[in-house]
Amino acid sequence: MNSTVPKRIHIIGSVGSGKTTLAKELSIMLEIPYYELDNVVWRRCNSGDKRRSEEERDEHLFRIIQSPSWIMEGVHNEDWVSNSFHQADLIIFLDTRYSLRTYRIIKRFFKQKLRLEKSNYRPTLAIFFKMFKWNRHFEEVGKVNFFSKYGMLHDKTAVITNNNGITELFKANNR
Repeated sequence: MNSTVPKRIHIIGSVGSGKTTLAKELSIMLEIPYYELDNVVWRRCNSGDKRRSEEERDEHLFRIIQSPSWIMEGVHNEDWVSNSFHQADLIIFLDTRYSLRTYRIIKRFFKQKLRLEKSNYRPTLAIFFKMFKWNRHFEEVGKVNFFSKYGMLHDKTAVITNNNGITELFKANNR
């Protein structure tokens, strides 16, 4: 990886891996806007979320990645996201421990139910249990798919397993 500060960053990881937290922190630190892929898929409305059509979703993502700087975060690695990976200067793959992600899912749910943390969705028991399912699916399928599809981008991909990895990555980029 080169030593310039990246202007287009794609963060991928499972539910509870720390994608949104990292995206927010990097956005402030680098003064680059961040976007959640879930908000590319869903149009957030007071009356409830509305799924964008595939064409709307693709156009929305295209507009974002055409800008000179962005941070994209999400669990998605399907074909519709491919251009984001290819256009990124840096891909951060958050590979945090499965047990830590499980803990974070539980902690997030209770914080959201107690209204201590905002969410883009209504924190129901159904969503709570789906998060465990999505976490397992990412571990068994999503991770394999990512490296199978985007392994050729290894020169701009950083696999991070803990907070120290992020610190080291940005120290190296600021030398």
